[in-house]
Amino acid sequence: MTTKTMKPLVEPHHVNRVWGRRAVIGVPMAFLLLVFLVPFLVVFKISVSEMDGVSFRDVVTWAEGAIHFHIKFDNYLGLAQDALYFQTYLSSLGFAALTTSICLLLAYPFAYFLARSPADKRPALLMLVMLPFWTSFLLRVYAWKMLLADAGVFNTLAMAAGLIAEPIKMMNTPFSMVLGMVYTYLPFMILPLYSNLVKMDLRLLEAALDLGATPWQAFWRITVPLSRSGIAAGSMLVFIPCVGEFVIPELLGGPETLMIGRVLWDEFFSNNDWPMASTVAVVMVLLIIVPMALFSKSRAEARA
Repeated sequence: MTTKTMKPLVEPHHVNRVWGRRAVIGVPMAFLLLVFLVPFLVVFKISVSEMDGVSFRDVVTWAEGAIHFHIKFDNYLGLAQDALYFQTYLSSLGFAALTTSICLLLAYPFAYFLARSPADKRPALLMLVMLPFWTSFLLRVYAWKMLLADAGVFNTLAMAAGLIAEPIKMMNTPFSMVLGMVYTYLPFMILPLYSNLVKMDLRLLEAALDLGATPWQAFWRITVPLSRSGIAAGSMLVFIPCVGEFVIPELLGGPETLMIGRVLWDEFFSNNDWPMASTVAVVMVLLIIVPMALFSKSRAEARA
Protein backbone atom coordinates (compact mmCIF):
# COMPACT_ATOMS: atom_id res chain seq x y z
CA MET A 1 0.00 0.00 0.00
CA THR A 2 1.17 3.47 -0.76
CA THR A 3 0.75 6.37 1.57
CA LYS A 4 0.17 9.89 0.38
CA THR A 5 2.06 12.73 1.94
CA MET A 6 -0.33 15.41 3.14
CA LYS A 7 0.58 18.97 2.24
CA PRO A 8 0.59 21.55 5.01
CA LEU A 9 -2.52 23.66 5.16
CA VAL A 10 -0.46 26.87 4.98
CA GLU A 11 2.63 27.20 2.85
CA PRO A 12 5.74 28.47 4.71
CA HIS A 13 6.40 31.17 2.15
CA HIS A 14 2.81 32.40 2.57
CA VAL A 15 3.32 32.69 6.33
CA ASN A 16 6.57 34.59 5.81
CA ARG A 17 4.84 36.95 3.39
CA VAL A 18 2.03 37.64 5.85
CA TRP A 19 4.43 38.34 8.70
CA GLY A 20 6.52 40.50 6.39
CA ARG A 21 3.50 42.63 5.55
CA ARG A 22 2.59 42.94 9.21
CA ALA A 23 6.13 44.02 10.05
CA VAL A 24 6.16 46.62 7.28
CA ILE A 25 2.91 48.09 8.63
CA GLY A 26 3.55 47.45 12.31
CA VAL A 27 6.98 49.03 12.66
CA PRO A 28 5.90 52.50 11.40
CA MET A 29 2.71 52.29 13.46
CA ALA A 30 4.71 51.43 16.59
CA PHE A 31 7.03 54.34 15.86
CA LEU A 32 4.08 56.72 15.50
CA LEU A 33 2.57 55.46 18.75
CA LEU A 34 5.86 56.03 20.52
CA VAL A 35 6.72 59.50 19.20
CA PHE A 36 3.22 60.95 18.83
CA LEU A 37 0.55 59.21 20.89
CA VAL A 38 2.58 58.89 24.11
CA PRO A 39 3.63 62.60 24.18
CA PHE A 40 0.09 63.60 23.23
CA LEU A 41 -1.31 61.62 26.16
CA VAL A 42 1.21 63.27 28.48
CA VAL A 43 0.09 66.71 27.28
CA PHE A 44 -3.57 65.70 27.65
CA LYS A 45 -2.88 64.52 31.21
CA ILE A 46 -1.37 67.89 32.07
CA SER A 47 -4.37 69.67 30.54
CA VAL A 48 -6.79 67.93 32.92
CA SER A 49 -4.52 68.06 35.97
CA GLU A 50 -4.43 70.53 38.82
CA MET A 51 -1.22 72.34 39.63
CA ASP A 52 0.18 71.88 43.12
CA GLY A 53 2.83 74.54 43.27
CA VAL A 54 5.37 73.58 40.62
CA SER A 55 4.08 70.01 40.20
CA PHE A 56 0.86 68.38 39.06
CA ARG A 57 -1.54 66.25 41.05
CA ASP A 58 -1.96 62.68 39.92
CA VAL A 59 -5.02 62.15 37.76
CA VAL A 60 -5.60 58.65 39.15
CA THR A 61 -4.91 57.76 42.78
CA TRP A 62 -5.55 54.73 44.99
CA ALA A 63 -6.83 55.42 48.48
CA GLU A 64 -8.87 53.44 51.00
CA GLY A 65 -9.27 50.52 48.61
CA ALA A 66 -10.79 52.59 45.81
CA ILE A 67 -9.61 54.36 42.68
CA HIS A 68 -10.06 58.13 42.69
CA PHE A 69 -10.02 60.28 39.57
CA HIS A 70 -8.95 63.91 39.78
CA ILE A 71 -9.84 65.29 36.34
CA LYS A 72 -10.31 68.99 35.73
CA PHE A 73 -12.07 70.20 32.56
CA ASP A 74 -12.25 73.86 33.61
CA ASN A 75 -9.52 74.79 31.13
CA TYR A 76 -11.51 73.37 28.20
CA LEU A 77 -14.63 75.24 29.35
CA GLY A 78 -12.64 78.44 29.73
CA LEU A 79 -11.15 77.94 26.29
CA ALA A 80 -14.61 77.59 24.74
CA GLN A 81 -15.90 80.70 26.51
CA ASP A 82 -12.94 82.99 25.77
CA ALA A 83 -13.32 84.81 22.44
CA LEU A 84 -9.58 85.56 22.29
CA TYR A 85 -8.67 81.89 21.91
CA PHE A 86 -11.39 81.41 19.30
CA GLN A 87 -10.08 84.35 17.28
CA THR A 88 -6.54 83.04 17.62
CA TYR A 89 -7.50 79.61 16.28
CA LEU A 90 -9.36 81.16 13.37
CA SER A 91 -6.45 83.49 12.65
CA SER A 92 -3.94 80.63 12.73
CA LEU A 93 -6.06 78.46 10.43
CA GLY A 94 -6.66 81.42 8.10
CA PHE A 95 -2.98 82.34 7.81
CA ALA A 96 -2.05 78.68 7.34
CA ALA A 97 -4.67 78.25 4.59
CA LEU A 98 -3.52 81.46 2.86
CA THR A 99 0.12 80.38 3.01
CA THR A 100 -0.76 76.94 1.65
CA SER A 101 -2.74 78.43 -1.23
CA ILE A 102 0.04 80.82 -2.21
CA CYS A 103 2.64 78.05 -1.99
CA LEU A 104 0.49 75.85 -4.24
CA LEU A 105 0.07 78.60 -6.84
CA LEU A 106 3.82 79.25 -6.88
CA ALA A 107 5.02 75.67 -6.56
CA TYR A 108 2.84 73.98 -9.17
CA PRO A 109 4.27 75.72 -12.27
CA PHE A 110 7.79 75.38 -10.89
CA ALA A 111 7.32 71.66 -10.17
CA TYR A 112 5.72 71.19 -13.60
CA PHE A 113 8.65 72.89 -15.30
CA LEU A 114 11.07 70.85 -13.19
CA ALA A 115 9.35 67.56 -14.08
CA ARG A 116 9.30 68.40 -17.81
CA SER A 117 12.90 69.65 -17.94
CA PRO A 118 15.64 67.43 -19.46
CA ALA A 119 16.67 64.58 -17.18
CA ASP A 120 20.28 65.77 -17.00
CA LYS A 121 19.16 69.23 -15.76
CA ARG A 122 16.86 68.00 -12.98
CA PRO A 123 19.53 67.30 -10.32
CA ALA A 124 20.82 70.88 -10.58
CA LEU A 125 17.30 72.31 -10.40
CA LEU A 126 16.46 70.11 -7.41
CA MET A 127 19.61 71.32 -5.69
CA LEU A 128 18.44 74.92 -6.17
CA VAL A 129 15.12 74.01 -4.52
CA MET A 130 16.87 72.43 -1.53
CA LEU A 131 19.62 75.07 -1.30
CA PRO A 132 17.83 77.14 1.39
CA PHE A 133 17.96 74.12 3.73
CA TRP A 134 21.75 74.46 3.79
CA THR A 135 21.38 77.73 5.72
CA SER A 136 20.07 78.16 9.23
CA PHE A 137 16.32 78.75 9.44
CA LEU A 138 16.78 81.66 11.86
CA LEU A 139 19.35 83.36 9.64
CA ARG A 140 16.98 83.24 6.67
CA VAL A 141 14.14 84.73 8.71
CA TYR A 142 16.40 87.44 10.12
CA ALA A 143 17.48 88.27 6.56
CA TRP A 144 13.88 89.13 5.74
CA LYS A 145 13.83 91.55 8.68
CA MET A 146 16.72 93.44 7.07
CA LEU A 147 14.99 93.41 3.69
CA LEU A 148 11.53 94.52 4.89
CA ALA A 149 12.46 97.05 7.60
CA ASP A 150 11.53 100.71 7.20
CA ALA A 151 15.20 101.47 6.54
CA GLY A 152 15.75 98.10 4.89
CA VAL A 153 16.95 97.16 1.45
CA PHE A 154 13.59 97.26 -0.35
CA ASN A 155 12.53 100.67 0.95
CA THR A 156 16.01 102.13 0.43
CA LEU A 157 16.15 100.98 -3.20
CA ALA A 158 12.58 102.12 -3.91
CA MET A 159 13.25 105.59 -2.46
CA ALA A 160 16.55 105.87 -4.34
CA ALA A 161 14.75 105.01 -7.58
CA GLY A 162 12.05 107.62 -6.86
CA LEU A 163 9.25 105.06 -6.72
CA ILE A 164 8.14 106.10 -3.22
CA ALA A 165 8.57 109.28 -1.19
CA GLU A 166 8.62 107.65 2.24
CA PRO A 167 9.21 104.12 3.55
CA ILE A 168 6.36 101.64 3.22
CA LYS A 169 5.41 99.80 6.39
CA MET A 170 6.15 96.15 5.61
CA MET A 171 7.62 94.75 8.82
CA ASN A 172 5.44 93.54 11.70
CA THR A 173 2.42 93.16 9.43
CA PRO A 174 0.42 90.18 8.17
CA PHE A 175 2.13 90.71 4.81
CA SER A 176 5.62 90.19 6.21
CA MET A 177 4.52 87.14 8.20
CA VAL A 178 2.82 85.43 5.25
CA LEU A 179 5.78 86.28 3.03
CA GLY A 180 8.16 84.69 5.51
CA MET A 181 6.05 81.54 5.81
CA VAL A 182 5.66 81.21 2.04
CA TYR A 183 9.40 81.58 1.56
CA THR A 184 10.14 79.04 4.29
CA TYR A 185 7.64 76.34 3.32
CA LEU A 186 7.63 76.67 -0.48
CA PRO A 187 10.14 73.80 -0.97
CA PHE A 188 7.85 71.51 1.05
CA MET A 189 5.18 72.07 -1.62
CA ILE A 190 7.50 71.81 -4.62
CA LEU A 191 9.11 68.47 -3.77
CA PRO A 192 5.91 66.34 -3.39
CA LEU A 193 4.46 67.89 -6.53
CA TYR A 194 7.65 67.19 -8.48
CA SER A 195 7.83 63.58 -7.32
CA ASN A 196 4.23 63.10 -8.47
CA LEU A 197 4.47 64.92 -11.81
CA VAL A 198 7.74 63.35 -12.86
CA LYS A 199 6.15 59.87 -12.76
CA MET A 200 3.13 60.81 -14.87
CA ASP A 201 2.67 58.94 -18.16
CA LEU A 202 3.02 61.56 -20.90
CA ARG A 203 1.27 59.29 -23.37
CA LEU A 204 -2.00 60.25 -21.69
CA LEU A 205 -1.46 63.88 -22.72
CA GLU A 206 -0.58 62.81 -26.26
CA ALA A 207 -3.77 60.76 -26.45
CA ALA A 208 -5.85 63.70 -25.21
CA LEU A 209 -4.33 65.99 -27.83
CA ASP A 210 -4.95 63.41 -30.54
CA LEU A 211 -8.59 63.25 -29.48
CA GLY A 212 -8.98 67.00 -29.98
CA ALA A 213 -8.34 68.42 -26.52
CA THR A 214 -6.53 71.72 -26.23
CA PRO A 215 -3.35 71.89 -24.10
CA TRP A 216 -5.31 73.76 -21.42
CA GLN A 217 -8.06 71.13 -21.36
CA ALA A 218 -5.49 68.33 -21.23
CA PHE A 219 -3.84 70.08 -18.29
CA TRP A 220 -7.03 70.47 -16.26
CA ARG A 221 -8.55 67.10 -17.10
CA ILE A 222 -5.45 64.90 -16.96
CA THR A 223 -2.44 66.56 -15.31
CA VAL A 224 -4.22 68.15 -12.37
CA PRO A 225 -6.37 65.09 -11.44
CA LEU A 226 -3.34 62.80 -11.65
CA SER A 227 -1.35 65.13 -9.39
CA ARG A 228 -3.98 65.36 -6.63
CA SER A 229 -1.98 63.10 -4.33
CA GLY A 230 1.03 65.42 -4.68
CA ILE A 231 -1.18 68.45 -4.03
CA ALA A 232 -2.63 66.82 -0.91
CA ALA A 233 0.79 65.78 0.41
CA GLY A 234 2.34 69.19 -0.22
CA SER A 235 -0.63 71.00 1.29
CA MET A 236 -0.41 68.94 4.48
CA LEU A 237 3.35 69.49 4.72
CA VAL A 238 2.76 73.25 4.53
CA PHE A 239 -0.53 73.69 6.36
CA ILE A 240 0.22 71.62 9.47
CA PRO A 241 3.45 73.37 10.57
CA CYS A 242 2.04 76.78 9.61
CA VAL A 243 -0.83 76.41 12.08
CA GLY A 244 1.53 76.09 15.04
CA GLU A 245 4.33 78.31 13.70
CA PHE A 246 5.95 80.50 16.36
CA VAL A 247 9.32 81.78 15.14
CA ILE A 248 8.14 83.52 11.96
CA PRO A 249 5.14 85.30 13.58
CA GLU A 250 7.39 86.36 16.45
CA LEU A 251 10.13 87.79 14.23
CA LEU A 252 8.14 89.08 11.25
CA GLY A 253 4.52 89.28 12.36
CA GLY A 254 4.72 91.72 15.22
CA PRO A 255 2.48 91.89 18.29
CA GLU A 256 -0.76 92.42 16.36
CA THR A 257 -0.76 89.12 14.47
CA LEU A 258 -2.57 86.44 16.45
CA MET A 259 -1.08 82.96 16.08
CA ILE A 260 -1.65 79.97 18.32
CA GLY A 261 2.09 79.34 18.62
CA ARG A 262 2.58 82.65 20.39
CA VAL A 263 -0.36 81.96 22.70
CA LEU A 264 1.25 78.63 23.63
CA TRP A 265 4.54 80.37 24.38
CA ASP A 266 2.83 82.99 26.56
CA GLU A 267 0.84 80.39 28.51
CA PHE A 268 3.85 78.14 29.06
CA PHE A 269 6.56 80.67 29.89
CA SER A 270 4.96 84.06 30.60
CA ASN A 271 1.89 82.96 32.58
CA ASN A 272 3.46 79.66 33.72
CA ASP A 273 0.04 78.06 33.30
CA TRP A 274 0.98 74.65 31.96
CA PRO A 275 -2.51 73.07 32.18
CA MET A 276 -4.01 75.90 30.10
CA ALA A 277 -1.14 75.76 27.62
CA SER A 278 -1.60 71.99 27.30
CA THR A 279 -5.31 72.51 26.72
CA VAL A 280 -4.56 74.94 23.88
CA ALA A 281 -2.11 72.43 22.39
CA VAL A 282 -4.56 69.52 22.61
CA VAL A 283 -7.33 71.48 20.87
CA MET A 284 -4.88 72.64 18.19
CA VAL A 285 -3.83 69.05 17.48
CA LEU A 286 -7.46 67.94 17.28
CA LEU A 287 -8.28 70.79 14.89
CA ILE A 288 -5.59 69.43 12.56
CA ILE A 289 -6.02 65.67 13.00
CA VAL A 290 -9.82 65.41 12.77
CA PRO A 291 -10.11 67.09 9.33
CA MET A 292 -7.15 65.05 8.10
CA ALA A 293 -8.78 61.81 9.27
CA LEU A 294 -12.09 62.73 7.62
CA PHE A 295 -10.28 63.65 4.41
CA SER A 296 -8.35 60.39 4.38
CA LYS A 297 -11.55 58.43 5.02
CA SER A 298 -13.38 60.17 2.17
CA ARG A 299 -10.51 59.47 -0.20
CA ALA A 300 -10.42 55.82 0.80
CA GLU A 301 -14.17 55.50 0.25
CA ALA A 302 -13.87 57.23 -3.13
CA ARG A 303 -11.19 54.79 -4.24
CA ALA A 304 -13.27 51.84 -3.09
